[in-house]
Amino acid sequence: MTQNADTQQAMTPAKALSELKDGSHRFACGSCSERPLLDQVADTKTGQWPFAAVVSCIDSRASVELILDQGIGDVFSARIAGNFVNDDILGSLEFACKVAGAKLVVVLGHTHCGAIKGACDDVKLGNLTTLLEKIAPAVSSVENPTDPSERTSGNPEFVQSVAECNVHRTLDQIRERSSVLAEMESNGEIGLVGGMYDIETGKTEFFPSQSAALA
Repeated sequence: MTQNADTQQAMTPAKALSELKDGSHRFACGSCSERPLLDQVADTKTGQWPFAAVVSCIDSRASVELILDQGIGDVFSARIAGNFVNDDILGSLEFACKVAGAKLVVVLGHTHCGAIKGACDDVKLGNLTTLLEKIAPAVSSVENPTDPSERTSGNPEFVQSVAECNVHRTLDQIRERSSVLAEMESNGEIGLVGGMYDIETGKTEFFPSQSAALA
């Protein structure tokens, strides 16, 4: 079914998360929904009523609509290497939720993330240098291992810890830097949740959420 004003109105943050979990399960099991995409194009030509907004990485293996089995008009998708937020993405999320009615914000990292690895190795390369500086605090926040030689992209466990920390830090940044979204979460209008997509298994794990609307 294509999302419309009625289905969006009936959606709650908890239902929105449940829908994404169900979609992830369908994808990982190889049983994705059959959708008449051109019909959905026609259905959404006069408006859109997505139920969720997802901040994810640009990684070509982690397309949100595919790995969460969603169709046209279902989700807003903000993609940037390393799935962090800046003023522009925060403004986009405020539009998605306050103006367009989305009920859930997801920050979705993934395993073996190139941006995370680059931040772990303190890579310097043109504009990428500035981008990776946004992820550097997550690298610093992961305390173990203490041996500098093991705090690199060559240590898969360290990379994974940084990736997960980066998701949690991004959720904190959303709450701290957007009074609009923080108020909506406090009022139970939206939920905020993080997760990790495994590029080896096709499975997405959603983290426990602080949002009362998702409790």
